[in-house]
Amino acid sequence: MFAYKGIGTALVTPFNPDYSIDFDSLTKIIEHLLSHGTDYLVALGTTGEVATLSKQEKQEIIKHVVKIVAGRVPVVVGMGGNNTLAICQELQTADLQGVSAILSVSPYYNKPNQAGIIEHYKLISNASPLPIIIYNVPGRTGSNMTAQTQLEIAKLPNVIATKEASGNIEQVMTIIKNKPQNFEVISGDDALTFAMIACGAVGVISVINHALTATFNSMVHHALDGQWAQAKALHYKALDASIAIFEDGSPSGIKEMLNELNLCTTICRPPVHAVNSALSSRLRAMVS
Repeated sequence: MFAYKGIGTALVTPFNPDYSIDFDSLTKIIEHLLSHGTDYLVALGTTGEVATLSKQEKQEIIKHVVKIVAGRVPVVVGMGGNNTLAICQELQTADLQGVSAILSVSPYYNKPNQAGIIEHYKLISNASPLPIIIYNVPGRTGSNMTAQTQLEIAKLPNVIATKEASGNIEQVMTIIKNKPQNFEVISGDDALTFAMIACGAVGVISVINHALTATFNSMVHHALDGQWAQAKALHYKALDASIAIFEDGSPSGIKEMLNELNLCTTICRPPVHAVNSALSSRLRAMVS
């Protein structure tokens, strides 16, 4: 049974006013998500502001999440970047006890060609002690992993899935149609999750699920169960918020909603900044 079917949540990293990590709020968020049926958690992703965290802080977050989850659901940890050899070294030296898989984003900024991306993942595959979910998000990385590239990477023995956030449904369908049996597609875009599950994706690694936990969780599981009318209604109920949280930066948008739920502050580490006041009001009104 594929362990990452259903709804995963890409955890925010809550901060105190001095920008230190607010572990108490992180605990509250984890318990909030697990109490609403989240199937697995993803730490140190983009939503966790991993680019602003030190090596020590990342290790502290991994240990804290694993401790609080206490085996109740799988824990996935983001370990990616644009220095392939440094990632390989980190994979071999980090304490990953209690972690079940790695989420590794395609290299950003360098803009490697497709052959370079394939070689990047081959080296990471060789170095990783855990299964790997690759992550295609060209809006952030500046380069798209084509369907053909992802299908080639899918042949690596410990690569188990792709988190697809290209927004290109044709590309998603091409991967699903031609993928190996032991490789799955996970939505990386809340607004497209309903459509992607209809095409054959097995779920989502979500941001909006932090705040619309009951609605979005139910939508995903109704869709996976083939209950399309119920899923469609919930999809459209969550759609506006799924889009709005990214309008003026992320994770500043979802932190507005979490603050309305009294789960954490709105503080993000620079250069991420709080959303504008008009969007803040809209987001807070969407909390349910």
